[in-house]
Amino acid sequence: MRPAPRPARLGLACLAAALLQAGVPAATVAGLPAPAVARGAPDSFADLAASLLPAVVNISSTETVTSDTPDDDNDDQGGGGGGDQGGGGGGGPGPNIPAFPPGSPFEKFFHDFMNRQNQGSPNAPPRKMQALGSGFIVDPSGIIVTNNHVISGAEEITVTLQDNTVLKAKLIGHDDRTDLAVLQVHTDHKLTAVSFGDSDKSRVGDWVLAIGNPFGLSGTVTAGIISSRGRDIQQGPYDDFIQTDAPINKGNSGGPLFNMDGQVIGINTAIYSPSGGSIGIGFAIPASEARLIIEQLRRFGHAKRGWIGVRIQDVTQDIADSLGLKTAHGALIAGVEPKGPAEKAGLRSGDVILQLDGKDVDGRSLPRRVAETPVGDAGQFAIWRDGRRQALTIPIGEFPEQPAQAASKPSPKPQPATSMTLPSLGMKVAPITPALRQKYQLSDGQKGVVITDVSQDGVAADRGLRPGDVVVEVQQTDVATPAALQEQIDRARRAKRASVLMLVQDGDAIRFVPLPVGSGKSGGLKDKG
Repeated sequence: MRPAPRPARLGLACLAAALLQAGVPAATVAGLPAPAVARGAPDSFADLAASLLPAVVNISSTETVTSDTPDDDNDDQGGGGGGDQGGGGGGGPGPNIPAFPPGSPFEKFFHDFMNRQNQGSPNAPPRKMQALGSGFIVDPSGIIVTNNHVISGAEEITVTLQDNTVLKAKLIGHDDRTDLAVLQVHTDHKLTAVSFGDSDKSRVGDWVLAIGNPFGLSGTVTAGIISSRGRDIQQGPYDDFIQTDAPINKGNSGGPLFNMDGQVIGINTAIYSPSGGSIGIGFAIPASEARLIIEQLRRFGHAKRGWIGVRIQDVTQDIADSLGLKTAHGALIAGVEPKGPAEKAGLRSGDVILQLDGKDVDGRSLPRRVAETPVGDAGQFAIWRDGRRQALTIPIGEFPEQPAQAASKPSPKPQPATSMTLPSLGMKVAPITPALRQKYQLSDGQKGVVITDVSQDGVAADRGLRPGDVVVEVQQTDVATPAALQEQIDRARRAKRASVLMLVQDGDAIRFVPLPVGSGKSGGLKDKG
């Protein structure tokens, strides 16, 4: 018996022809999706690397430390990448560290060994610590970009070019929040520089090159792809990292991440590693974020960030339900800085910012979007207030080094000492009295209703409330008595809200907490105090 023929494997073109022959309308066939085609890997990165290497530099900084100075060299503990500290000169009793290549694993091993030997020797003489990193030239006159953690605390910064020319560098400006720094070197000739590309156009799966100085091995080129975009690794309020699998190690910090056009699309800053070595998870600051900061560091020596003066939190579905929002999106205003741009423009605690200049925002993206808005511009905000969308214009101020603190206000008038039990919420509340103020260590200016008891199996306990917390607002309305709090809950029930939104003060922290209230009766029970 002859074997049955195998079914033919049809390509898209063959499939289209077969469908047309079978009488399928041409319009239907034309609507078939085009096949996804991946561009092949480059035959070689050699030409691209050769053109870029002269613009990448090695950076070495030295700092004098004493025996009581904390040792920053803890990268081998895992987690995100940080300082690229190498060993320094010895000092003190015992043998000196052998002369291994700066930043090499052997040098680090002996550096750690000597640190352990010197523990318990408070009179040990000062010693030099050396940090190694990378950087890249962005202006032929000698302007260099690197990470702030590479040069932080440095007494002396040295830059080594690709041709082994060693130059002293001057710090022009640095920014802790984005971990960026700008240096200046002087030469008698123009240097090879690279330009920034549009990192917003880079896609997951695009090829990238990383060039740097890992473990003191200068001019190291590694290749990989963009693994992900928009990573938040809890390094700061403006995290928006590019993740790459191009091998990045200690010493790569501050070096460039290039696209295949030879443009800088990222600045290699951190790695995730349980051992300190590359496991293919590295993070780079996007060029779109870095470019503005670098321009400001060159002009002013510091970053000039936009600021409106608000404290925010994410909008959960429970919070959205309590505010009448159909979906959980936007940034909820948990507090407004006194005399800040937002307060002057009329923004209130409990408002939800939905958009800035026509683009959607949330609790994570809003700080970055505001920070990137030029100081002095008028930001066009769409907010949610009183169950409807509204427009609000807020002038963008400059982020202060130390935001103004709220001035203490006189104590409110004594309230009747009547507490109330809220069985449906599983908690007991009372007005703030001198005795409760002292018991829970509340500030003289604290207003609201204090929680005095929480049932372990109640709703309040599930949401993290505890005795001593103070309910300041309910549904964006100030409350000073248990009766006022109960009235706001009853209003929410009459409006058929699934939950009620409370602004709760917990020590120095303030946050919105949604509590489900259902549609039943309040069940508030007054207690004589």
